[in-house]
Amino acid sequence: MESLDALTSLVAGGGVVVLSGAGLSTESGIPDYRGPSGVARRHTPMTYQAFTRDPVARRRYWARSHLGWRLIAGAAPNVGHRAVAGLQRAGLVDAVITQNVDGLHGAAGSTSVIELHGRLDEVTCLDCGNLTSREELDRRLREANPDFVARVAAVNPDGDVDLPDEQVEAFRTVDCGICGTGMLKPDVVFFGETVPAQRVARCFEAVERARSLLVLGSSLTVMSGRRFVIRAAKQGIPVAIVNQGPTRGDGHASVCVDAPLGAVLPELTARVSASAATVGV
Repeated sequence: MESLDALTSLVAGGGVVVLSGAGLSTESGIPDYRGPSGVARRHTPMTYQAFTRDPVARRRYWARSHLGWRLIAGAAPNVGHRAVAGLQRAGLVDAVITQNVDGLHGAAGSTSVIELHGRLDEVTCLDCGNLTSREELDRRLREANPDFVARVAAVNPDGDVDLPDEQVEAFRTVDCGICGTGMLKPDVVFFGETVPAQRVARCFEAVERARSLLVLGSSLTVMSGRRFVIRAAKQGIPVAIVNQGPTRGDGHASVCVDAPLGAVLPELTARVSASAATVGV
């Protein structure tokens, strides 16, 4: 495959920064929004405005997320995550920018991971700023809702699930356990919320130092991730994209591979290893 040959050559040169999206985690059982596994989603993602202003919407979110995050917490890194970690251990990947909130890059052994949209396993108080673990919140929500039972139909990338409203009417939320009254929110960036400027700056710095930018499993539909592709292209940094289906960054890429990441990334690592062995002979 000519495009895979070009991808191998690019990655073998080192200095790679990876930009990953939800498509990388689908083989861990977490569906994406727009790819093949995301077509069954029945409701739109929670917005920051709805979460903070509407108590009903907030209760609905926590009821769904109370169930959904456990499925994400139980997910294991797949061959794609392990391939990225392996390329990093080989000294070819300098940094990983992920749009995902599942923590699977770190679980696979990757370091220097910039979690653009935060982590689902942490919870912040919007009043006092205290940060706690999701496990602690899960314990408190279980105590507050001992009889809450619902059947999970599907889990979404942001950690909530599809549940009918009648199943969440009796669900009780809890406030911050430190200040006592603060509104709790998962430490992730909701739609309509701004990514912290310092975090964005770190991403731009990583991209501008890179020899190439490798996009994995992102349609680049939203500007949150696409801006790094645009910046790389403006700086003359080669961009490679591996994704199932077209992306909004294809016009900036020198290499595009339309195929499942679970098939491409192990083949890529094998080719890169073979190339390194040949050079070392």
